[in-house]
Amino acid sequence: MEDREQIYSKRVRAGKRTYFFDVRSTRSNDYYLTITESRRHPQGEGFTYEKHKMFLYKEDFDKFVEALKDAVDHVKTELMPEVDFSQFESKNDEVDVVGESDLKWD
Repeated sequence: MEDREQIYSKRVRAGKRTYFFDVRSTRSNDYYLTITESRRHPQGEGFTYEKHKMFLYKEDFDKFVEALKDAVDHVKTELMPEVDFSQFESKNDEVDVVGESDLKWD
């Protein structure tokens, strides 16, 4: 599946981790999302990268987003209500968009 056309990509840098949100197309012109976590590990004079990838298909988009939002809201309101999460808001240099397209998930 790696040879599928990439339509849109957003990279989020988070310390030693980088998250990639990539929209790809199938042969039948359908679209799906891959979410990749890449972790950098020192090795010798350089680094190695450990990657984990998820494939998310259109029929699961809404369920996935709802479950993610519910889980994050639970942590913020029930488990860590004293934490000011605004201190973790992303800065412009942490998020990169590649291949902007007209595709919208809303």
